[in-house]
Amino acid sequence: MNLFAEAFAWLFSPERLEGAYALPILLGQHLYFTVISVLIAAVIAVPAGWLIGHTGHGREVAVAISGAARAVPSFGLMVLLVLLLGVLRIPEAATITFVLLAIPSLLAGAYTGLEAVDRRVIDAARATGMTQWQVFWKVEVPLGLPLLVGGLRAATLQVIATVTIAAYVNLGGLGWPIIQGIPLRRFDQVLGGALIVAALALVVDLLLALTQRAVVPASIRAASDSSRIRRSSRHAASPASI
Repeated sequence: MNLFAEAFAWLFSPERLEGAYALPILLGQHLYFTVISVLIAAVIAVPAGWLIGHTGHGREVAVAISGAARAVPSFGLMVLLVLLLGVLRIPEAATITFVLLAIPSLLAGAYTGLEAVDRRVIDAARATGMTQWQVFWKVEVPLGLPLLVGGLRAATLQVIATVTIAAYVNLGGLGWPIIQGIPLRRFDQVLGGALIVAALALVVDLLLALTQRAVVPASIRAASDSSRIRRSSRHAASPASI
């Protein structure tokens, strides 16, 4: 318990706001690499996923690529890219690593979101005279958006976790206190760094979870709530519950 008290004392020490390794600077670096990497991955993965989900072609290839990318060890890949690109291109090597890690979740979220749309809804939209482009933008994308945001949520959390180990290659970020504290046996600093990374992940996860709920179309949300209320009413009225 004393270690947690020491970790919080380290976190809220005035020294954490001073110098090149101040926590606000490290937090900014962490968020910068996370946002840039996820945006680049989204530009690559989302259109490809939408194309797969809309046409129904290439799903097997996407699954194979996603599985292979998830199997690659992130730290080993980052070190390999640093060696290949050179020590003067560490940010580029790290960013490529983060992008490759974010693509599988975004790709899966994009194509599964469109695949999950009820075909009867699409047929009804076409029957009203909508073009293929209108069906895609006005029906498939809005209905598939919650799963896409779910993929974005998973990708962002994975990148946040991976940026932490990038301090090994002197990239900065919130992993720096952890990496520096381990050889110095500053366990209060190690735990403090871990706590702030965990807090960042929880805050981002909460915001994206709220976003995922917000993008659910109002009609579907209302139908889901009504169904839940009916199930609760039946359960309350059943003999077993009396």
